[in-house]
Amino acid sequence: MTEIQNPTPRDAFELLLAGNQRFVAGTPQHPNQDAIRRTEIAPSQQPFAVLFGCSDSRLAAEIIFDRGLGDLFVVRTAGHVAGTEVLGSIEYGVSVLGAPLVVVLGHDSCGAIAAACAAADGGSVPGGFVRDVVERVTPSVLTARAAGRQTADEILAEHIEHTVELLLERSRVLAERVADGRLGVVGLSYRLADGSAELVASRGLDAAATAVS
Repeated sequence: MTEIQNPTPRDAFELLLAGNQRFVAGTPQHPNQDAIRRTEIAPSQQPFAVLFGCSDSRLAAEIIFDRGLGDLFVVRTAGHVAGTEVLGSIEYGVSVLGAPLVVVLGHDSCGAIAAACAAADGGSVPGGFVRDVVERVTPSVLTARAAGRQTADEILAEHIEHTVELLLERSRVLAERVADGRLGVVGLSYRLADGSAELVASRGLDAAATAVS
């Protein structure tokens, strides 16, 4: 069972904090991963968070946050670029399933961001639909550089912040729930080497903690 019934946005965020702390420390509990949980949630689901992250194979949400079946409603795209299907999926997790938290999860050494940086520097742009991914990340690169943010970590943070803002600008469902206190939207930057996630953007949380460590 999820530890907190009907969690608030803050409660949901704290559940993620605790799970990531266990993962970083190498002491995962693997909650909600047994046959009892499987049977319990077969009729319906009540995830406590919508996790919108990069598709990178090293970014498995349930492992990073030490959660199990029915805990996270996960949506993933390369570079966590958000089109209409993504927005609809996130809105479903929030408005239909009732999740009180949306998390945008980016990470260091992101191939989509690296490709966008290369394209912005005059390099070649990938072909096919990969080009569309790169073009959707490029505005974050240009915005960061225009503000004097040049390092890889700064550009990553800008892209995560941009995604958080994009979700709230394009989705009235999300924006209204944040405004009335029913939803929190946060952006986390994950470090591949040590497994920690740093909070880089927050909407709808009261005095959110600054890091997951």
